[in-house]
Amino acid sequence: MKRYTILVTNDDGIYAPGIRALAEAMKGLGKVVVVAPDKPQSGMGHAITIAHPLRLTKVELMEDVESYQCSGTPVDCVKLAVDKVLHKKPDICVSGINHGANHSINIIYSGTMSAALEASIESIPSVGFSLLDTSVEADFEPAKKYARLLIEQLLGEKLDKHFCLNVNIPAVPDAIIKGMKICRQAYAKYEEDFEERKDPAGKNYYWLTGEFVNFDKKKDTDVWALANNYVSIVPVQFDLTNYTLKDHLENSLHLDTKSFKTR
Repeated sequence: MKRYTILVTNDDGIYAPGIRALAEAMKGLGKVVVVAPDKPQSGMGHAITIAHPLRLTKVELMEDVESYQCSGTPVDCVKLAVDKVLHKKPDICVSGINHGANHSINIIYSGTMSAALEASIESIPSVGFSLLDTSVEADFEPAKKYARLLIEQLLGEKLDKHFCLNVNIPAVPDAIIKGMKICRQAYAKYEEDFEERKDPAGKNYYWLTGEFVNFDKKKDTDVWALANNYVSIVPVQFDLTNYTLKDHLENSLHLDTKSFKTR
């Protein structure tokens, strides 16, 4: 039997309970290697470090799991893991388990999903996992169960090299979860506001606040699935081309610059 190599990363940091839960879920499926940020990196998106040196330090996270902390972003972690730790591409990269939702528009900002998408860009099949609970006492057991079930199935499949899934788990007891559902990304966004405050010196500063608003009421979305106690699975890609608009513009715009007249 093939011995798989599984890269585990996250954006909450090497000592976050979510990454420990994910590494534990992967044990027994192959060689598990953890490379994660040395501090929380939530909301970093697809940022990379270009103006500072990167540090990579081996740590003892758990027994039988080779683990490293990186001074950079989640995307840096994936790049360094492939080039300097594994010296090859792993069979799959799993990111998370994130503290908090990464459904709908959250994927744009998420360091968790950016790490997974970076792996996908590097032709490594990947899955990002997030639990809809930001509490320090969050129960990761149901998320561990579904992460294990899903990855166990995927390792037996011939996956596209750019395969990537965004998986979110509702924050409810396992007995209430109805199963897993393939979804599309809901159209939702944050209605944001910047609360103005004053520091002790009397100078203004701003604190980002806001409310998540779902404009998409259809029943095939990740937001609907999670609200109805399903684990949502959304296939995602890094190609941001709007193909419908591309076709429209090709048929509607006159792009022959030689025929343009200047005033």
